[in-house]
Amino acid sequence: MFFALDDDQREFDAAVRAYLAERFDLDAVRAVVEAPESDGHPASLWKAAAEQGWLAVTVPEEHDGLGLGLLEAQVIARALGAGVAPGPWRGTVLAAEAVRLAGSDEQRGTWLPRLGTGDAVGAFTLRGTAPGVLPAVEYGAVADVVVARSADGLVLVEGATTTPRGSYDGTTRLADVDAGAGTALPGATADVVAQLTARATVLVAADLAGIAREAVSRTVAYDRDRQQFGVPVGSFQAIKHALADLHVAVTLAEHAALYAAHAVDAALDDADLAVAVAKAKCSDAALDATAAMIQYHGGIGYTWEHEAHFFYKRAKRLANQLGDADTHRARIAELTIGG
Repeated sequence: MFFALDDDQREFDAAVRAYLAERFDLDAVRAVVEAPESDGHPASLWKAAAEQGWLAVTVPEEHDGLGLGLLEAQVIARALGAGVAPGPWRGTVLAAEAVRLAGSDEQRGTWLPRLGTGDAVGAFTLRGTAPGVLPAVEYGAVADVVVARSADGLVLVEGATTTPRGSYDGTTRLADVDAGAGTALPGATADVVAQLTARATVLVAADLAGIAREAVSRTVAYDRDRQQFGVPVGSFQAIKHALADLHVAVTLAEHAALYAAHAVDAALDDADLAVAVAKAKCSDAALDATAAMIQYHGGIGYTWEHEAHFFYKRAKRLANQLGDADTHRARIAELTIGG
């Protein structure tokens, strides 16, 4: 079976990538990385995310959103990963998804339009429980609302006290959130929490797929031009074969993330398996591709001045988020051959 993005989805992907390339390139990313004291939340990028519908991608049309699915959301996630773009996009989209799937009518009416237009910043975490300290919440310090676990399901937390927390990945900002009891999302059953976990995992996997593809593409371009012994480095068999293997691995990871998003959207029987496959493949591909990026750029790849470390550090952080590759391989075994 042939499975790929349709024309509209490809145009959506191209539009996100074009904006990042033209108006928020790696120089802009470096400005965020080299200002760790800042909130890491660029106003220009956030404004574009709101204006172009990136935040409202899964918000229903009756709440002023695009009413699209996880498939389209992973397109954006992959493009943001390829651009190692900072900002609370994923947390805001997932907070909106939590309200959409588990919120009351009043909560939907209050939060979905605000999150979709960027008037409110969201954060989403499954680490820790409210009330209590929620550790290392992405963009927790700038979030207007944090969706977090509680003993009974999920809650919306507003106005929490936050403490900044350092990260080796300068393309994000983390904070410990001291959450009170919050306001319960009444529809947060165990099945809904599992579905939100799957959606979050797919978006992280897609980000990793974007990182991996960009790392391979930049490495191939560099080694095609870099000369050693009078010939391009990329013509050496050892490098050429290694990059070809990486291309195959990244392609498989991209398609795994794509299918996982479709399977979750369509509530297919193999959705849980597809999500586990996607996260395992994307985690491995991103770590391998970014490590190769550093190695195959020679001496410059190890320097602060080169951008390779942006990709590697982001891949290293996200590869372990919501379960590393080994965790998801164990899940695959559980789903296919039993415990």
